[in-house]
Amino acid sequence: MTPRAKPRMVWFDANRVFAAIGVVLIHSSTDFSGQPFAAAEPSERLLPVFLRSIGEFSGSEMFFLFSLFLMAMRVDTKMPAYGSAIRTQAQRLLVPFAFWVVFYAFFRLVKADAFGYTSYILEQLSQPSNWVGYFMLGKVQYHMHFLPTLFALFLFFPLMRVATRYPVFGLTVFFTLGVMNSTQGFVWGLAIDPSIRDYLIRGLKIFGYVGYGFAAFAVYGLWKDGIPRGESRLLRRGALYFAALAYVATLPFFAVAVETGAWGVRQGWDFYGHFLMPVFILFFFMGGQFLEWSSKWSHLAKFTFGVYLVHPLVIDLLDILFYKSGTGAAVSPGQLVLMRFALALPLSFLLAVGLSKMKPLAWTIGLGPTPWEARRPIKKAGA
Repeated sequence: MTPRAKPRMVWFDANRVFAAIGVVLIHSSTDFSGQPFAAAEPSERLLPVFLRSIGEFSGSEMFFLFSLFLMAMRVDTKMPAYGSAIRTQAQRLLVPFAFWVVFYAFFRLVKADAFGYTSYILEQLSQPSNWVGYFMLGKVQYHMHFLPTLFALFLFFPLMRVATRYPVFGLTVFFTLGVMNSTQGFVWGLAIDPSIRDYLIRGLKIFGYVGYGFAAFAVYGLWKDGIPRGESRLLRRGALYFAALAYVATLPFFAVAVETGAWGVRQGWDFYGHFLMPVFILFFFMGGQFLEWSSKWSHLAKFTFGVYLVHPLVIDLLDILFYKSGTGAAVSPGQLVLMRFALALPLSFLLAVGLSKMKPLAWTIGLGPTPWEARRPIKKAGA
């Protein structure tokens, strides 16, 4: 059965929605400064850190796998020229990225004004080197690293194609992540300029994340060849086991956060547990391809890219509200996290839906043509 003949991948759309939920939960589970409530007692940190650990079943790395899986499908259906494929991805990723870089660069002033560090942000904005980092590394906001890194990964798609034909190459993700882990530790120990270190670390991450490309192209190859219903159930059970095992491997990392109130360094098996989790979750959902999925998953999935892009601004606005009203100080860390997540998730989806309905802005979340494309005259047939 060819990719065109296959039905809508609702299992894939459901996975995308769960990943968006996970990302919002991850970023809702900290204090106002992004830390695991350092001023609270360890017992009060337990629920926020636990919720973060649950969110990491589908974190930002999951979005790399989604995007690379779709890339595998596109190049397999119609193999484009390398230059054409890269130009298309630049249009889809880097144009919205540039918009959000500028937006978040100045939007941060809103939270800075509320929390009293406006001068720090203004000083950042005045330095050209910071703007280079904003556009090259996505350092303007904690989630913006995704887009330039993903574009860099797309540059390697001809290499990844081998995994579609020979899915065993998907196993190389373990090797690439291991090399990334080892060399990052070495680079962090070097006495070099921090800005240079940032670029070296990002380069190592890109080479490590290429393994996600091999994994995604391998998963696509397996899906394309077809997995019978019975074997799908076996796949789902196996993926669930390995996802649970990966979660167990991450527990030492979260235990340190509960005890110290600070995020530690992922190393050893907690590193592998975190970074291999997306692969197991993708297999889990693919193993459920024959389940009765509602079409609502496919509808919601259209907005997951938008949710990823807008949820930090929603969370920042909620933080300002909680801080100014005194709610943040009046409730426990666990209550604050639950309140933030309960509001941030639906509001992020609503904002993404709202942007999709605004023709001048829908392109910012990948759901419409850019303004200059919209102004191009439509050629008549035969012209």
